[in-house]
Amino acid sequence: MRRVIDPRMDVSALDQIQIELGSGQSGLLTLVLATMMYAVALGLRREHFMFFREDPKHYLAGMLAQIIGLPLLTLGLVMVLKPAPSLALGMILVACCPGGNISNLLAMFGRANTALSVSMTATSSLAAAFVTPVSILFWLSIYEPTRQLLSTTQFDRMAFLSQTLLILALPLLLGALTAWRAPKLAKRLQKPLALFGGVVLLGIIFVGFYTYRAVLADFGMIILPLVIVHNALAFALGYGTGLVTQADIPTRRALAFEVGIQNSGLGLIILLTHLSGLGGAAAITGMWGLWHIVAGGCMVFIFRTVDKKRGTTNAI
Repeated sequence: MRRVIDPRMDVSALDQIQIELGSGQSGLLTLVLATMMYAVALGLRREHFMFFREDPKHYLAGMLAQIIGLPLLTLGLVMVLKPAPSLALGMILVACCPGGNISNLLAMFGRANTALSVSMTATSSLAAAFVTPVSILFWLSIYEPTRQLLSTTQFDRMAFLSQTLLILALPLLLGALTAWRAPKLAKRLQKPLALFGGVVLLGIIFVGFYTYRAVLADFGMIILPLVIVHNALAFALGYGTGLVTQADIPTRRALAFEVGIQNSGLGLIILLTHLSGLGGAAAITGMWGLWHIVAGGCMVFIFRTVDKKRGTTNAI
């Protein structure tokens, strides 16, 4: 990775910073993305889809909040705050990603409805192969500054759709086929492959933060508040969705984690491989990947503290 244009103190410089990848780095990221999606499909089980038959109301409301509600909320937020276009692009990109697997762990520690959390993560990741690329294009085209920014990067929409759909869908289909035809093999492969993808992605994030530490030093006080506000609204949207559907407390918590924890790693790889590695967007996406873990941990602490005061240590 290398910086194309040195940043200036003017925030508009973020729109001019691009992260260039060599062919080897681009190929590695594509492999990591394919591996992540293959590992997701290897972990799919029939019970992940049982909510369709048993109690679809909360599940469907949560999916609607994640797929449509969060991007729509994000669009309203960038229209109000008017950040630099590359920052807005990063916020919209993250909002279009599926839920992150860490939400399942947070749901367990936060005494949420873990079964619902796992089901939403699994099925949203499955749908991501088809929904995420279209969603990214749709929401970025609605906001004029991001639409103009994409036009200056010689962005090929059809190539993006076809390549991203192939990279996401093919590994998912192969993983689902492996899980169906060779479940024992799928069980052996799922954790090592998921660990490989996670470790490589974490390494990419840390290398990116180190390489662009000057950018973060100059603009960190602009980027971090955007991430905090955006993420807080995402958590609130998820919890509020549970209030609207009159869900019990564990289900509200699960919905909060599912909408508030996004697979920003997927967004970062898409950004680097297909969206010209725009510096502001990369900073937002990378910062989100770190912050939502901190915020999720705070949510767990709050939920457990509330349970302790109420004397309800078994909320699930």
